[in-house]
Amino acid sequence: MTYTPRAVAGMLGIAPTTLRTWDQRYGLGPSIRTEGGHRRYEDADVEVLRRMVVLTAQGVSAAAAAVLARQEPVAPSDGPRTPITPEEAVVAQRGFLAAANRLDEPMMADLASKLITGHGVVSAWEDVFVPALVELGDQVVRTGQGVEVEHLASGSVLHALRAVPRTGSPGVLAALLSCAPEEQHWLPLEALGAALSEEGCLWGNLGARVPAEALCDAVTRLRPTVVLVWAHRPDLARRVPLERLGTGSDPVVAVAGAGWEGVPLPSFVHRPRTLTEAIELVLDRVRG
Repeated sequence: MTYTPRAVAGMLGIAPTTLRTWDQRYGLGPSIRTEGGHRRYEDADVEVLRRMVVLTAQGVSAAAAAVLARQEPVAPSDGPRTPITPEEAVVAQRGFLAAANRLDEPMMADLASKLITGHGVVSAWEDVFVPALVELGDQVVRTGQGVEVEHLASGSVLHALRAVPRTGSPGVLAALLSCAPEEQHWLPLEALGAALSEEGCLWGNLGARVPAEALCDAVTRLRPTVVLVWAHRPDLARRVPLERLGTGSDPVVAVAGAGWEGVPLPSFVHRPRTLTEAIELVLDRVRG
């Protein structure tokens, strides 16, 4: 399969003149030229250019990005991750939103994966993914359009979060995560799970719209150290049978999400306000 320059520019959401400049200045040109002198790009050429677009969107200079784009992606190291700076966060958000509005799912997934690999789940989630997804959600509310953009963006983040390796060692289930009955916003639970994987913790996620009986049955059977229930609306939060889940010692019961604001909670229920607080709650119980 080969592509014309105009087709490649359209696929990547860049101007044909940019494509020509990258060819002339950095040698990121097509592998094929027809007898008539026409340029034709192969899939491998497009993948290099896609990495070029991602890197420049992250603020890497064009010259440096061209060198990096030619390199095959390598497995992440086990070295320390550094938090994303405010400047880096702005650039990453812009790049992610630009790819989202072009419906470029591979680029979003690539950017999300690199952010998690380089900076860790917590920083990527709080500094880039949440602000970007909130902006896309506000765009839908404001204009009544862009649901497909929001869904593809969420799917790309989910893909990157699920790529974080989970521990294969047997042990106690550190956390059981669940949505409230009829709650469908479960991506934050995936972020918490991926962050726990980075800490080497075993966890499970029951997902969206978990009936009260099913949640109680799962807690009884799995006996997690911590059970955490997510809700983004108070009417959904009130459906969670907190009193039946435990007394706070076996297991520790926690709730998260905006839906718990103003909802009376039993004294034994913990309410972490941030992703970091939720992780610390689990780690304290597992390692304490």
